[in-house]
Amino acid sequence: MVTLNQYAQSAFLLMVPYQHLVVMISLYDSGMQKHDRVWQVCFSPDGSTLASVCDDNYIYQWDVNTGNLKSLLKGHNNFFNTICFSPDGIMLAVVSDNSFIFIMEAKTGKCLLKFEGHDGNINSICFSPDSTQLASGSYDKSILLWDVKTGQRKTQLNGHFYCVNSVCFSPDGSQLASGSWDNSICIWDVKTSQQNAQLNGHSDCVFSVCYSPNGTLLASGSYDKLVILWDVKTTVQKSKFEGHTQAVNQVCFSSDSSKLASGSKDMSICLWDVKTRQLKSQLFGHSSSVRSVSFSPDCNILASGSDDGSIFLWDIDTII
Repeated sequence: MVTLNQYAQSAFLLMVPYQHLVVMISLYDSGMQKHDRVWQVCFSPDGSTLASVCDDNYIYQWDVNTGNLKSLLKGHNNFFNTICFSPDGIMLAVVSDNSFIFIMEAKTGKCLLKFEGHDGNINSICFSPDSTQLASGSYDKSILLWDVKTGQRKTQLNGHFYCVNSVCFSPDGSQLASGSWDNSICIWDVKTSQQNAQLNGHSDCVFSVCYSPNGTLLASGSYDKLVILWDVKTTVQKSKFEGHTQAVNQVCFSSDSSKLASGSKDMSICLWDVKTRQLKSQLFGHSSSVRSVSFSPDCNILASGSDDGSIFLWDIDTII
């Protein structure tokens, strides 16, 4: 159910003078105390809405054109820490209290399904390209695949030796990549539930994995401060990006696969040219770790969420 109450009234938009910055969204609770962190941001498939979750029990949906708060969705008594839109734009998947996954109607907030099955905190979720499956990675070292239509668990993927931090479906839905605290990336065959490959190149835990929309590359970000590009077909390491001075929390490709963004604990965002393998720009403005980055579908805006409690929308056209 959409609720616009005093909580919504106290979330507001600030125009700030940072170069390349479109808007900055600051989140305050009804007592005007700043939230500790923004856990994740993600654009709707049509690019009109940005969803975010932070240290409370609301899902914020923002109008990308105006920067105004469109709605607050409340579905549980505990905080949400992970969120993603289904590719068809109909559903939102959210992780509540680190333990449960709720499938909700994106427009109304109506709860459609609740998934429960992991023995540890859930760190990452991802819809399949056809919106029929959901993958979840957990501290229990496993990955679960869920049938979104029936609400049933389809299979469990085991292979990591430590917690799974990130999961991502390939654009054709045939593979799933997972990054773990065991420093490795596993590639899974979704149909057979078999592990096709293990990618080893990071010297510390892998926080984020992301397929390029054209399906040729896989990007990974790690606590070792590196971003690595992998050839999907050969599973060979193609490039290693060095630019951050602390852990890389998340990596994200633009929809045309030409740009890669990485958000880091060093409070910056690096924008990489995928073709030339060069750092195009490093963006500063957040006052704490950048936990999440997301490109708009038209590639014109990059959203970033931080532990400083703010969301920045960056104008990509003025940067690259």
